[in-house]
Amino acid sequence: MRAAGVPRPTLGLPPRAPGAARARQARPQAIVAAAGAPLAAAAAASSAAAVAAGWSGAAAAAASSGALFAAAAAPQPLFQLGEGLETPIQLIYLLTLLGFLSVGAYLVVRQVLIRRELDEAAKALGERIRTGQASCEDYYELGVILTRKKLFTQATKNLEKAKKVWDGDEAELAQVHNALGFCYYQMAKFDQAISEYEKAVELQAGYVTAWNNLGDAYEATKQWRKAFEAYGTVLQYAPNNKIASQRGEYCRGRVERLGL
Repeated sequence: MRAAGVPRPTLGLPPRAPGAARARQARPQAIVAAAGAPLAAAAAASSAAAVAAGWSGAAAAAASSGALFAAAAAPQPLFQLGEGLETPIQLIYLLTLLGFLSVGAYLVVRQVLIRRELDEAAKALGERIRTGQASCEDYYELGVILTRKKLFTQATKNLEKAKKVWDGDEAELAQVHNALGFCYYQMAKFDQAISEYEKAVELQAGYVTAWNNLGDAYEATKQWRKAFEAYGTVLQYAPNNKIASQRGEYCRGRVERLGL
């Protein structure tokens, strides 16, 4: 029992206006009325048309009911959220396509320019060789150019000539051996490739590229332990070399699996 004169606890809400309840009750009716306005209009129009045509009251009522049912069953467009989105999407697709085309055109033009430069350089070096004025570096450069053009047979001829007439630093001669090894590898002459790579790393112990190439050639001939050791040497000079890390791990697995 609550003691007389003790006020009832409240939630602290402000006092409700006298007409709020009536307004809240009337709101659903207004919504229903608004939603049914198109249906009612359709039914009234159908009934009026039936009366004008001379139909009886029952027939007019049936026509009105049929029109009301058809209007209710017809899909009513409530929201058109996608309206106007087609243009931005098409614009995005167009810009993306233009971007890809621009990159492709740039790469094509770049390849054409590089090939033209290589052709001009090869022509100039070939002219020096024909006139007997070529140096060992000229033979090497021509061999590298022909290698980039994937003319490996012609490249090996010039690189072999460069190796024979080389009169420069022996450490630089390692690059000639590495280039020769690459050409022989591309021609599937793996034993000759291994021989050239081994000479390259003998002349330049820290030649990481040649060590990686040597490991690759050992893999091609299934010499897994030697390949693993070659990649291990790479990691001594370049601990973050991803190629040596990944291929060395693979070769280590092969060695353990085969019990080599």
